[in-house]
Amino acid sequence: MTKKTQELLRYLNKKCLLVPTTTRTIQQYNRIDLDAGPFDYALVCNGGILQINGESDPSWYERSRELIADCTKELRHALRLLEKEPLRKFELRFIEELFVFTKCNDPDTVISRLKMELDTEKIDVLANGEKVYAVPKKLDKGMAVQRFGEYIGADEVIAAGDSEFDVSMVEAADIGIVPSGFCRKYQAEGNIKEMKGDSFFSDEMLSWIEAYVKL
Repeated sequence: MTKKTQELLRYLNKKCLLVPTTTRTIQQYNRIDLDAGPFDYALVCNGGILQINGESDPSWYERSRELIADCTKELRHALRLLEKEPLRKFELRFIEELFVFTKCNDPDTVISRLKMELDTEKIDVLANGEKVYAVPKKLDKGMAVQRFGEYIGADEVIAAGDSEFDVSMVEAADIGIVPSGFCRKYQAEGNIKEMKGDSFFSDEMLSWIEAYVKL
């Protein structure tokens, strides 16, 4: 993280409600120190868990489980497929019984195999480097943004993201902010602002938000 990013995060954390939204687990998120002051809220496990002042909200989690109840069969099928996947090189994890995670050699091949076997109307199969995920479509970050906006009664939601996991989130927000080339790469649509790519994405994105909130 650049010094400019840290400074902008500290400033914006005082001016608006910043909500980290991540696929990371509770434990992984809690190990991260952005040095920007405490965040009142965080959406972890791809939005399946809401933390409020560092504590998980049980009602949010219960609702997440209800939303994906019809995906349980497919998630367990993904577990069985990955259990015998020869390219898998890491343990299988059923994260909070919300989604499946592991690591594989040649993840693109693994993704192709999973898509042939799973109901992709219910489950997204995604890779991030060597990491492979099977995630219910109802548990994407876009759904998390919609739920949280309703939860706090937000007047406007700005979301920033730079990976395939973030497409639904930036599309669901009132304004999405992404790196240069993002929309073409992921066919993202909506009120999305692409940064120019002249600097670090975090610097550009936070500078844009700083200017916007000052309007």
